[in-house]
Amino acid sequence: MAKHLTSRKDDYSKWYNELVVQADLAENSAVRGCMVIKPYGYAIWEKMQAELDRMFKETGHQNAYFPLFVPKSLFEAEEKNAEGFAKECAVVTHYRLQNDPDNAGKLRVDPEAKLEEELVVRPTSEAIIWNTYKGWIQSYRDLPILVNQWANVVRWEMRTRLFLRTAEFLWQEGHTAHATEQEAIQEAVQMNEVYADFAENFMAIPVIQGVKSESERFAGAVETYCIEALMQDGKALQAGTSHFLGQNFAEAFDVKYTTKEGKQEYVWATSWGVSTRLMGALIMTHSDDRGLVLPPNLAPIQVVIVPIYKGLDQLEEVSVKVQEIEKSLRNRGVSVRYDDRDTLRPGAKFAQHELQGVPLRIAIGARDIANNTVELARRDTLTKEVVSMDEISNLIPDLLKEIQMALFEKARNFRDEHITEVDSFDEFKNVLKNKGGFISAHWDGTPETENRIKELTKATIRCIPLNVKKEKGNCILTGSESNQRVLFAKAY
Repeated sequence: MAKHLTSRKDDYSKWYNELVVQADLAENSAVRGCMVIKPYGYAIWEKMQAELDRMFKETGHQNAYFPLFVPKSLFEAEEKNAEGFAKECAVVTHYRLQNDPDNAGKLRVDPEAKLEEELVVRPTSEAIIWNTYKGWIQSYRDLPILVNQWANVVRWEMRTRLFLRTAEFLWQEGHTAHATEQEAIQEAVQMNEVYADFAENFMAIPVIQGVKSESERFAGAVETYCIEALMQDGKALQAGTSHFLGQNFAEAFDVKYTTKEGKQEYVWATSWGVSTRLMGALIMTHSDDRGLVLPPNLAPIQVVIVPIYKGLDQLEEVSVKVQEIEKSLRNRGVSVRYDDRDTLRPGAKFAQHELQGVPLRIAIGARDIANNTVELARRDTLTKEVVSMDEISNLIPDLLKEIQMALFEKARNFRDEHITEVDSFDEFKNVLKNKGGFISAHWDGTPETENRIKELTKATIRCIPLNVKKEKGNCILTGSESNQRVLFAKAY
């Protein structure tokens, strides 16, 4: 039986960690900083994968796979990228072990099995992919290349938290090659919009689309587009990024194409990705002190049916009726689970499904069959109602859509209430301390000022919103002129 969760108000971080484990989503592994994603957690990730994969393919992309290992020389070819990831890299130096003659049963690295060239375990795949693209691209006829990869990556994080920041995580990374600058920029913008669409319509998370400041850009990018979300504790979370890479990687790997006019030109590039960090966003946006709250569009089980019975005769009677309900709901595209386990009492089942965020729960017993009704409980509002069995197959699909929209509206209202405009550094610090959320403020555009604000407050520029209006003002720290506001926040 799961323990009561720490309340969000008492300790938000502890609440999150407990929820991930108690809801059976993931757990720490024997490898420092790495997690085991358990079947229920992976089922949610699979739903995310399926929807994103569909959206990628609808925009013309194909899946491929590239090596986990990147030769060090290739990784160093694009200097900014190598410099940006250097401190997070895991490196393979030897290729086998041998028995230790001085310590029976123990293994040690074979000193004679040193690699001629060290291999970086991919923290991101631009280097190995652009080295590959050099062989794929000769002329304009070979462009564009629109490729996505579902993979794992390794970034040797020192401070880790399940889903949000782990040494190894799952993600997708798109890598595209284009003939023109404008085409590549359009691709980067389009994929950021795909991420925003997914976040809002499947995750029920409102996001702000924007571009990163220079110091927050992806290493090696000319421009980084992003979607930023706000968690219930007032901290921001970067939910996805899409990078216009210019010709940096094409130049680093000498990837040129012959134009229609017969000229040699460098290719233009993008990369874009989201990861299992989205699981953390999903949990922290919607869940409560009772456990997970899942949007129906991503819930592995949308409806759970729990039988209430005394004796096997009643269970058999209930099960016959449940089969009819299951069939009618599945015919409407609803995922259903009949929880007829005899090892738990109904109350314990209710608590487990509540903890795991199943959007709707049906309880049905012999008396309900006699009355031709069931008890229907909503996870998001924790309300119950008695409904006619005849209405279920029509009612539930509409109710799931209603829950999906209600979760989005609740999250959007919270987000909008936590965007605060300030015009002085004292106001900035006061809002950060007492309210949190996004702070809309003028900034003089210099990395020095951005870094100073971060040093003083731990808040960073989350993005420069794409729809930001131009307005004259003065930087909150230096007083220098500014022509637009940017969004600051403390962030995960």
